[in-house]
Amino acid sequence: MQDKIFKVLLILSAVLIPIIGGGIILSLTVDASGAFEEFGFWKFVFSDDWVTTAGKESYGALPFITGTLLTTALALIMCIPFSLPVALFTGEYFKGRKIAAILGTVIDLLAGIPSIIYGLWGFYVLRGAFMYLDLSPQGSGILTASFVLAIMIVPYAASLSAEFIKMVPAELKEGAYAMGATRAEVIRRVIFPMAGSGIFSAFILAIGRALGETMTVTMLIGNTNQMPDTLRTTGNTMASIIANQFGEADGLKLSSLIAIGLLLFLITAVINIIGKILIRRARHV
Repeated sequence: MQDKIFKVLLILSAVLIPIIGGGIILSLTVDASGAFEEFGFWKFVFSDDWVTTAGKESYGALPFITGTLLTTALALIMCIPFSLPVALFTGEYFKGRKIAAILGTVIDLLAGIPSIIYGLWGFYVLRGAFMYLDLSPQGSGILTASFVLAIMIVPYAASLSAEFIKMVPAELKEGAYAMGATRAEVIRRVIFPMAGSGIFSAFILAIGRALGETMTVTMLIGNTNQMPDTLRTTGNTMASIIANQFGEADGLKLSSLIAIGLLLFLITAVINIIGKILIRRARHV
């Protein structure tokens, strides 16, 4: 009897998840339909207008899509050189030692810090440093937001990558050492091929974390509704424009913000699908 109840619960859970996902997409599509009907889907996606004047309203998502993709890509580029060494340090070089346990605890602590704390630190500390180094004239901007995003996603990528590195069978590594391989060769020819798909999935999850980040980016990106022409300029992401203007929006503007939310949902879904396809291909290589 207990097995039957457990099986029913599993089936209900499996059915419920697609229903929730479909419901989210449906509700966003219905609420965003006003913007798509007014401007057209592709015009809305590729327009850089954001005019809120009554009677002359014109909305486009391109500046915010660009800001989102730029900050996410930069954060990932800055994250990789830090997260991979940390993962190798805790998962291979000092596996099982006290120093690895301490570093792992610190990484978990960093992963659990609320995003608003990162935002406050970036706003009051990092902005001044960026201005002093002449990396950003006003302190806030694409580069500043990307740098803090990178710090935020390093713990996710490093912790998950370390777990996959630890899962590589010891027999394979010992066999490579017995054949005269160096530590670097074992990492390159044994660990990375075996744990590569898992490490890649860790970075896909980190990308998803960066794409949807709201408060930190809102505090540091400058919040200007313009196409970013350099990394030093201010801008907005899809999440930050919604956070900034949703509370006071109505009518066509509200519909446009919901449309941006729908686009963010779709972009995240597409990136995750592409990531899963690449992971499957890597497993069969």
